[in-house]
Amino acid sequence: MRLLLHRIPEKNQAVNLPFADQSTKLLVVRALPLEEQIPVIDGFFNLVLIYNRGAAFGLFANLSLEFAWIFFIITTSLVLGVVAYLWWRLPDDQLLAAVGFSLIFAGAVGNLIDRVRLGEVIDFLDFHVGRFHWPAFNVADSLVCLGAGFLLWYIFREEKSQDVSHSV
Repeated sequence: MRLLLHRIPEKNQAVNLPFADQSTKLLVVRALPLEEQIPVIDGFFNLVLIYNRGAAFGLFANLSLEFAWIFFIITTSLVLGVVAYLWWRLPDDQLLAAVGFSLIFAGAVGNLIDRVRLGEVIDFLDFHVGRFHWPAFNVADSLVCLGAGFLLWYIFREEKSQDVSHSV
């Protein structure tokens, strides 16, 4: 039986990236008062400290703290289990998919650490054009999105490489 640990490059990022996520959050918490903005690129990008009790884009933010804590920890744990299983089942030559799974895994772990410690997630990256803001997010969220992008790239590349001109 194979272990995920045989995938050395992806394993390293799955282990190291949650620490990078937590380090950036620690720096922001120490440097910024709650909801204060520091413009980085005027009119486009700010650093801001926000505690998000909800999911992506603040969904489910109105749930009670106790229910949200249980809900998100169980949900994230299930996602981690599914991602780990799919990653483990992957053939060794599928590096693109393996990187995608490892990024998703790392991002989920980064936000799970926040949920366990704080009951909410620290967000601090605030992109906007004028007064139109994308919801604030963090490094872990970025890892999940990048991982999903790698998986989509893998899927489209695999579909393209298969000969679909012959029907069965």
